[in-house]
Amino acid sequence: MKRIGMRVAALTVLLALGACGTIAATRYEQVPAARYEQRTGALSDVEMNMARTAWKYFENNTQPETGLVNAVDGYPSTTMWDTASYIGALVAARELGIITPKQAYDRFSALIRSLNELKLFRNELPNKVYHTKTREMTDYGNKPGEIGFSALDLGRLLVWLKIVKERYPEHAEDIDRFVLRWNFEHVVDRSGTMYGANLDKEKKVQYVQEGRLGYEEYSAKGFQLWGISTEMASRPEPYETVTTHGVSVPFDSRDSRETSQHNYVVSESYVLDGIEFNWDLALDRGTDIKRHSHDWMENFAHRVYQAQENRYRDTGILTARSEHQLDQEPYFAYDTVYTDGFTWNTITDTGKHVPQFAAVSLKAALGMWVLWKSDYTDVLFRSIVNTYDPQKGYYEAILENGKGPIKAFTANNNGILLEALLYKAQGKLLKWGGRGKGMWEKTLDQAYGTDAATRYSFRRVGAEACPAASC
Repeated sequence: MKRIGMRVAALTVLLALGACGTIAATRYEQVPAARYEQRTGALSDVEMNMARTAWKYFENNTQPETGLVNAVDGYPSTTMWDTASYIGALVAARELGIITPKQAYDRFSALIRSLNELKLFRNELPNKVYHTKTREMTDYGNKPGEIGFSALDLGRLLVWLKIVKERYPEHAEDIDRFVLRWNFEHVVDRSGTMYGANLDKEKKVQYVQEGRLGYEEYSAKGFQLWGISTEMASRPEPYETVTTHGVSVPFDSRDSRETSQHNYVVSESYVLDGIEFNWDLALDRGTDIKRHSHDWMENFAHRVYQAQENRYRDTGILTARSEHQLDQEPYFAYDTVYTDGFTWNTITDTGKHVPQFAAVSLKAALGMWVLWKSDYTDVLFRSIVNTYDPQKGYYEAILENGKGPIKAFTANNNGILLEALLYKAQGKLLKWGGRGKGMWEKTLDQAYGTDAATRYSFRRVGAEACPAASC
């Protein structure tokens, strides 16, 4: 058996309340959405048809050579974020009976074999992009070459690898082998701040703080699930609020002109936190979907949702904002509740204003539908339910200007649709199993020897570090 590289990085894991990502007790603004229930129960025939249609995307875009799935229909490229969306879709397809357990096992086995064979950026972490047919590291143009790593993408991947470990322990060892190859030293520092990696013009590595309010804290939970401190990344501060349609919407107050990062406020991060964690702290093993232990995350989610419902009430414009793929240049837009000083701002990654691409995001709309049982989300559901190609899956979004659907198909959109439907059927998607310690846990428990790529102590975040009163 090939020796596993012990490349767990040098980090100090926070204790007690810090390990749970909590903050001091605060009185948050309450909005009507906080009283809405979540949708639960067996899927209807219409909802099952939605799930089967969304799964068509993955049937069409799985590469038989590698088990990897294209992030965009027909284009052989993927990221770790989109790989996580495929894993979420795969779990949902199995649990909803769209595919058999054997088919799900074979698919995940092929995927994790490929993940274990990936070359890593500078032998540290998965590259931002890979070719789905060859497993080569590529740039965003799908040309061979390494370009860095994304802490946000890796955090989401860690969430879904943990979910699979807990639900299906037969895959745990292969998952552990993959994550044990990673060197975490540059992705999370000792203060618990997350960093991404880029290459400058001279191909030198630049490690830069990554993540803004909503996405940062959601992805940080992925690292927490694997025992890695994200104390600073898990705090909502620094944030401010902007009032739109009567709601104080929280946004990251770091200046994009200084940091070169836009402070997008969109639905997706709050929806993912809701359906995967039930707005609970990362290590909360509770299953009551009416109880949410991550209080500020729940509250901020309600406020982001409420602003969108109120906009519809005030203007008649259907609103479900998130980033989405486009079927024409510039091919991607950040469609926000707020960013860069403006509410309802739609921009490119370079900050160019593109209001013509404002749209109802299907993944946002269905996520809102399962998390907030309201008359408004019923309207959203009816607006999106038939927005699909039966041979390809669900379209990305519906333009607000009335010019029809955005006829792009993606793993992220169809994967999150499947996740949302599984949440309705089962509740919180992170379901803790009763498995004992595996390779990862034993590695963290043992005293590191001279082969370990560590400089400081790395203590596992566990139940003993998370008091029952708060977790």
